[in-house]
Amino acid sequence: MFDGRAEEAMNFYTSLFVYSQITNVVRYGAGEAGAIGTIKHATFLLNDQTFMCMDSHGHGFGFTPSISLYVTCSNEKEMDYFFKKLSEGGQVLMPLAPYPFSKKYGWTSDKFGVSWQLNLEN
Repeated sequence: MFDGRAEEAMNFYTSLFVYSQITNVVRYGAGEAGAIGTIKHATFLLNDQTFMCMDSHGHGFGFTPSISLYVTCSNEKEMDYFFKKLSEGGQVLMPLAPYPFSKKYGWTSDKFGVSWQLNLEN
């Protein structure tokens, strides 16, 4: 649930990942619970995985790092690209580096507050 930025987030995410597209958008109309034209319900694909988003105005909470979207990258160039784009305007929680559990891993929250973990494929 985004607070007025669901469409921006959906467009951003689908611009990053191959095989991604917006599949359905329903907007709030006059007299409904959200601001006219914002996202009441939308679905989109990221690398053929379906996600749903909405604008939930005034719900009083945001995203937390207690749950993350996990992306396995096939090469370092791809991983560096995703990490750079996803961390711009966000917060790096663990920088891209080798860790005991991975030859290269990074954890960031993006400019919308969504948490992402990226891991280099073994």
